[in-house]
Amino acid sequence: MVRLAYLGPEGTFAEEALRRLAPDAEGLPAANIPAALNAVRGGEADGAVVPLENSLEGAIATTLDEFAWGEPLLITAEVLLPVRFSLLARPDTTLNQIKRIYSHPAALTQCRGYISRELPDAVVVAAPSTAGAAQEVALPGSPYDAAIAAPIAGQHYGLTEIASDIGDRTDTMTRFVQVARPGTPSAPTGSDRTTLVVFLADDHPGALLEMLTEFSVRGVNLTRIESRPTGDGIGRYFFHFDFEGHIADARVGEAVSGLHRICGEVRFLGSYPRADGVSPQIKRGTADPEFAEAAEWLKRVRAGG
Repeated sequence: MVRLAYLGPEGTFAEEALRRLAPDAEGLPAANIPAALNAVRGGEADGAVVPLENSLEGAIATTLDEFAWGEPLLITAEVLLPVRFSLLARPDTTLNQIKRIYSHPAALTQCRGYISRELPDAVVVAAPSTAGAAQEVALPGSPYDAAIAAPIAGQHYGLTEIASDIGDRTDTMTRFVQVARPGTPSAPTGSDRTTLVVFLADDHPGALLEMLTEFSVRGVNLTRIESRPTGDGIGRYFFHFDFEGHIADARVGEAVSGLHRICGEVRFLGSYPRADGVSPQIKRGTADPEFAEAAEWLKRVRAGG
C-alpha cells in the first residue's frame, strides 16, 4: 500500500486533500510541513501531500522554502480543495452554550463574520491547527466548547456539526500538491503545469525581465510567480514559477534551458496534470512541430543547403 505523509493530526484539510488524490493510500500524519516532506526524503513515506497556496492568503511560505532549500522532491499531482469550515462541538451542545471557541488563526479570520453575528460574546482562542482544535474540544473536561475545523475533523473526533460552511467567503480554495522522491515526470496530458525554483546568478538591473523573457518569447503562460528571500541580506531573492505546459513540450523545454543558461541555479520541481483541466493556448510558432521544423531548417542552413 502507498504511504503518504501529510500535515496532521488526523482531520486536517491536508488529509482531505490526500483522500481526494489517493483514496486508497495509508495516511501518515506529520507534525508540520517539513516533517511530512522529510518523511519522503528519508524513505518513511512514498510521498506527501502538502499545501502550496490559498486563494485568500496566497502562497504557503514554509512549503516554498522547503522546495527551494531541502533535498529535491518532485511534484506528481495537485488538487484544488474547497475550504469549508464547520462549527464543531461535543454531542448535545447547543449554539447558545458555546462560550469559548478554539481554532487556527487563519480559520478564525475567515469565519470572523459568522462569529460576530452568531456568537458575539464568545471568547476566541488561537490553536496550532484546526484539527488539533477539534481534538482538544473532544477531550473530557476541555475548556473549549467548540472548534472551527473541516467537517472531516468532526468525523474523526466524534463531534457534532453545529453549523456548516461558516466561512465569510464560500469560494475559498487551497491548492495541495502530492510529492515524491525525484524521478521521471509522468507523460504529458495536454493539460499540465510545471513548477520551478530559480536562483539569480547575480543581482543586476533587468534580471527579472530576463527571466520572464525566456517564457514570453516562447509563448509560455505563467500561472504563479513568487519571490522569497535568500537570507543573504535585504533585497536578495529567489523565485518560484508555475506555468502552463510540460517539460516534454518543446516551448517549455526551451524556456527552462534558457533559464539554466542565464541563472545561477534552476531546480525542476515537476510537470504534472492540472487539477482544473485547463489546456494552454498555443501561440503561432510555439507548437512542437514548429520547433522541429525550425530546427530542421537551421540544420539545412548550417549544412549549406
